[in-house]
Amino acid sequence: MEVISLSQEILSVIQHYTPAYLATVDDGKPRVRPWGLPHLDAETGRLYFSTASTKAVYEQLLAVPYVEYSQTSPDNVWVRISGTVQFDESPEAKEALFKHEPQLANIYKTPDNPVFKIFYLEEARVTVDDYSPNPQRVYEFKNGSFTLLA
Repeated sequence: MEVISLSQEILSVIQHYTPAYLATVDDGKPRVRPWGLPHLDAETGRLYFSTASTKAVYEQLLAVPYVEYSQTSPDNVWVRISGTVQFDESPEAKEALFKHEPQLANIYKTPDNPVFKIFYLEEARVTVDDYSPNPQRVYEFKNGSFTLLA
């Protein structure tokens, strides 16, 4: 198995403002909603997401901390990223997300707003696929690096 940094094919999908969705579990049933772009922390290789503690999705993440995120690029390549949710309350991570997504200031005003919650996925699995007959590529994310599985 080859250990790699975050693959260019994954970045080529998640860097676009294209439809993206996050799936959670609520009362044993799937819940899917549109979602914003993740932020890649270049130092740790983590993909960060944000939400508000006032949203139902936050309660769902606390109750069942496992999600799947999916996004499609303009050229119809898609990624599915699933993993265990880890919340991060560090000021540095919150400030980095504010820099990456300036519109967060319109919602939360400052990174230290207690309603502003961020999380990343631990032990994630990333699947990259498209409409071609080529096989999908599957990566595992563990300990800060991605390993190509298939």
